[in-house]
Amino acid sequence: MSWTEFENTHTVGDIIEGVVAGTVPFGSWVEYLGVTGLVYQRQLPVGTTVSVRITNIDQDRQRFSLQEL
Repeated sequence: MSWTEFENTHTVGDIIEGVVAGTVPFGSWVEYLGVTGLVYQRQLPVGTTVSVRITNIDQDRQRFSLQEL
Protein backbone atom coordinates (compact mmCIF):
# COMPACT_ATOMS: atom_id res chain seq x y z
CA MET A 1 0.00 0.00 0.00
CA SER A 2 1.33 3.42 -0.86
CA TRP A 3 1.25 6.34 1.57
CA THR A 4 -1.47 8.02 -0.54
CA GLU A 5 -3.64 4.90 -0.40
CA PHE A 6 -3.11 4.69 3.36
CA GLU A 7 -4.11 8.28 4.07
CA ASN A 8 -7.12 8.06 1.72
CA THR A 9 -8.52 4.95 3.43
CA HIS A 10 -7.63 5.44 7.12
CA THR A 11 -8.47 8.02 9.77
CA VAL A 12 -7.50 8.69 13.37
CA GLY A 13 -9.27 6.16 15.57
CA ASP A 14 -9.12 3.28 13.08
CA ILE A 15 -7.94 -0.04 14.50
CA ILE A 16 -5.46 -1.97 12.36
CA GLU A 17 -3.44 -5.14 12.78
CA GLY A 18 0.26 -5.09 11.96
CA VAL A 19 3.55 -6.81 12.66
CA VAL A 20 6.22 -5.35 14.93
CA ALA A 21 9.11 -4.61 12.55
CA GLY A 22 11.63 -3.24 15.03
CA THR A 23 12.23 -1.37 18.23
CA VAL A 24 14.03 1.85 19.09
CA PRO A 25 14.67 3.47 22.49
CA PHE A 26 11.46 5.51 22.14
CA GLY A 27 9.05 2.82 20.91
CA SER A 28 8.27 0.10 18.39
CA TRP A 29 7.73 0.25 14.64
CA VAL A 30 4.65 -1.59 13.38
CA GLU A 31 4.35 -2.46 9.69
CA TYR A 32 0.91 -2.50 8.11
CA LEU A 33 0.50 -3.36 4.41
CA GLY A 34 3.83 -1.79 3.49
CA VAL A 35 3.61 1.37 5.59
CA THR A 36 5.11 1.70 9.06
CA GLY A 37 3.87 3.56 12.14
CA LEU A 38 5.25 4.09 15.63
CA VAL A 39 3.87 2.84 18.93
CA TYR A 40 5.47 5.42 21.21
CA GLN A 41 7.12 4.32 24.48
CA ARG A 42 6.30 0.62 24.06
CA GLN A 43 8.91 -2.09 23.52
CA LEU A 44 7.00 -4.85 21.74
CA PRO A 45 8.50 -8.20 20.66
CA VAL A 46 9.72 -8.04 17.05
CA GLY A 47 7.75 -10.30 14.72
CA THR A 48 4.56 -10.36 16.76
CA THR A 49 1.19 -9.35 15.36
CA VAL A 50 -0.50 -6.56 17.30
CA SER A 51 -3.79 -4.69 17.16
CA VAL A 52 -3.27 -0.94 17.35
CA ARG A 53 -5.30 2.25 17.07
CA ILE A 54 -4.20 5.10 14.82
CA THR A 55 -3.76 8.15 17.07
CA ASN A 56 -2.24 10.64 14.63
CA ILE A 57 -1.63 10.96 10.89
CA ASP A 58 0.96 13.52 9.82
CA GLN A 59 0.30 13.99 6.10
CA ASP A 60 3.19 16.42 5.57
CA ARG A 61 5.82 14.08 7.05
CA GLN A 62 4.06 10.89 5.88
CA ARG A 63 4.05 9.39 9.37
CA PHE A 64 1.44 7.97 11.66
CA SER A 65 1.34 7.21 15.36
CA LEU A 66 -0.22 4.20 17.02
CA GLN A 67 -1.46 3.06 20.43
CA GLU A 68 -1.38 -0.58 21.47
CA LEU A 69 -4.78 -1.98 22.41
